[in-house]
Amino acid sequence: MAETDIAKLPFEQALAELEESVKALERGDVPLEKSISLYERGVKLKEHCDRLLKAAEARVEKITTDASGKPVGSTPLDPA
Repeated sequence: MAETDIAKLPFEQALAELEESVKALERGDVPLEKSISLYERGVKLKEHCDRLLKAAEARVEKITTDASGKPVGSTPLDPA
């Protein structure tokens, strides 16, 4: 797995790399130094995924409909 700059990874790629790191750590067949490296990168990948998800949530809009159910507009999602 190439050491790609985490900040440049799209969500799907970061999540896939994180899942692969978790699998490797769970197998327990990785040398100690590599395990530590995988864990540290995994923490950074998780934080990156969290940031991307929060940014996506902020962009999601709640669609408003009229009485017949027809979409009439949207309002920003309340993140609270």
